[in-house]
Amino acid sequence: MHADVVSLFLCGDVMLGRGVDQILPHHGDPTLRESYVDDARTYVALAERANGPIPRPVDVFWPWGDALQVLRQAAPAVRIINLETTITRSDGFASGKAIHYRMHPDNIACLVAGRPDICTLANNHVLDFGVQGLEETLDVLSAVGLRGVGAGGDPADAQRPAVVPLQGGGRVLLFACGLGSSGIPAQWAVSRRRPGVAYVAGPSEAVAAGVLDSVRRVKQPDDLVVVSLHWGSNWGYAVSSGETDFAHTLIDGGVDVVHGHSSHHPRPVEVYRDKLILYGCGDFINDYEGIPGHEEYRGDLRLLYLPSVRIGSGALTGLRMIPMQARRMRLEHASNRDARWLRSVLDRISSRFGTGVGLEQDGELTLLTS
Repeated sequence: MHADVVSLFLCGDVMLGRGVDQILPHHGDPTLRESYVDDARTYVALAERANGPIPRPVDVFWPWGDALQVLRQAAPAVRIINLETTITRSDGFASGKAIHYRMHPDNIACLVAGRPDICTLANNHVLDFGVQGLEETLDVLSAVGLRGVGAGGDPADAQRPAVVPLQGGGRVLLFACGLGSSGIPAQWAVSRRRPGVAYVAGPSEAVAAGVLDSVRRVKQPDDLVVVSLHWGSNWGYAVSSGETDFAHTLIDGGVDVVHGHSSHHPRPVEVYRDKLILYGCGDFINDYEGIPGHEEYRGDLRLLYLPSVRIGSGALTGLRMIPMQARRMRLEHASNRDARWLRSVLDRISSRFGTGVGLEQDGELTLLTS
């Protein structure tokens, strides 16, 4: 890797709560208030029924599985995840929510095991246990030196970018916001009176202008700017014209990478003006094994995104995508057959953006642009 190129690790939702929390060494109260499931251990049983026994307790590295070796070998300069769970002891279930995710704070070592540099928090689960749950999440992250972005005690906190200095100069700046289309309740928006998330109703020109104003205030010539967006539905490959226009406006205004997430499976990839747009990274770690429905999307298949970006111009110089499969709540290398399936789907859904996807002999997916 040349000194003027920075490597990143990007992924979608990392959900270490509910069933995953129950297999970790310090699991919390399994009580749930879902319409069909009232005990988080049910999700462990479903996963075991699908793929075999899960040892309990597992060590803190278990959910990351083979992804840890991939990351060690890739050695990305900055690791960015969407943390899709609260980290709290609170029993204050947020009203109006059908699903609530929480991980016991004593299991924080599991999150640390993935060595994320930045955890985006502007999503539809970070307030599942109310303001108390959010505040405890922020405190726990801070105590172990992890950066959270996209939520906070007031608008300045929630909208402040995470900053990661790079060896040799320059910085990665990450801004995060969550859109109503992902299921974030509007009342979760941060205000001067109430902690919350950096929420925006939709992908409008005014919202893009506000994000870009924040970027211009802090961006320096050798900085790489990533905007992380929790947006869109859980299922489906469609990208609306509003989402495309929003992403393009951000790139036109000086953003270098658009990092989208919320969907339970990967969505299209675009290279616009030589810069990367990931419309949806898909899930990464969760407890969804064995849950029926939407099988055509193969939600068990996951991707590690490893882009390389040139400092200064923000131009994408390469994108590796490593296929994984969730089995027994652990990430394993996907089979060649599954890698071919992922390549075919990504190639098809990205073609409207002039982007193709190739398959290497080792099973990695790579970006092809016209």
